[in-house]
Amino acid sequence: MRKIGILSDTHGYWDEKYLTYFEACDEIWHAGDIGSTEVAERLAAFRPLHAVCGNCDGGDLRRMYGEKLRRRCEEADILMTHIGGYPGKYAPQIKQSLFSNPPQLFISGHSHILKVQFDPTLNLLHINPGAAGLTGWQKVRTLVRLTVDGKQFKDLEVIEMPLHG
Repeated sequence: MRKIGILSDTHGYWDEKYLTYFEACDEIWHAGDIGSTEVAERLAAFRPLHAVCGNCDGGDLRRMYGEKLRRRCEEADILMTHIGGYPGKYAPQIKQSLFSNPPQLFISGHSHILKVQFDPTLNLLHINPGAAGLTGWQKVRTLVRLTVDGKQFKDLEVIEMPLHG
């Protein structure tokens, strides 16, 4: 059983609350637009970090992280990318991968819209953790925590943080 903290779209913004909310987590997953190597390094120093680069991430972050990450956590198959869309409207650049070999959990960011949705067509759980940074139009910053137990995802929590303070 592994407790996972998921975030996206920090856009270079660091908040000490990330460490508070992810204290009980075994790993942190960042779904892109990290924004600075400092944010990635601080997260990685706290817990093992698995991340993808986003469309706003520059050269250093692109050298550190790929555009897609496919891995196993416990017994679950996970696919993470930054621009992924959501069930019924997957992004063209990821659609082929999803339909040819669906993961059990698909994570993407980019939209700054928190979304947790089951896709019955592909039998997968989709999570977009929303935006944890200040850049963008969102009114609240969000993080997600969940537990991966074998092939099951449970105890999913959404954490809301104000834009300022």
